[in-house]
Amino acid sequence: MFVTPAFAQAAGGAAPGGGAMDILTSLMPILLLVVIFWLLIFRPQQKRMKEQQAMLSAIRRGDTIVTTGGIVGKVTKAQEGEDLEVEIAQGVKIKVVRAMIADVRSKAEPVNDNKPA
Repeated sequence: MFVTPAFAQAAGGAAPGGGAMDILTSLMPILLLVVIFWLLIFRPQQKRMKEQQAMLSAIRRGDTIVTTGGIVGKVTKAQEGEDLEVEIAQGVKIKVVRAMIADVRSKAEPVNDNKPA
């Protein structure tokens, strides 16, 4: 009366050839999350980093910059190295590490140092 008939399952515990499909099906949500993270987070971040590096390498003498600390000044000496010399007030010059530049507000025309006397 309370006993129900038992239905037989495939011999060996699992269906033959279904193991690889089961693994793929269980990993699909994780793979989908990785793709979403790559498209929405990592790619835009890499693009912003490339733009920041291009901006930092293009800094020249006469550019008005803003540091990450919020100091606004004009570049008086820009070399290929790490440091920039920035004038923040008349006669007040400081050295700033190039990586600490947050923004270039205005680009100056190239200054010709070889002026005839």
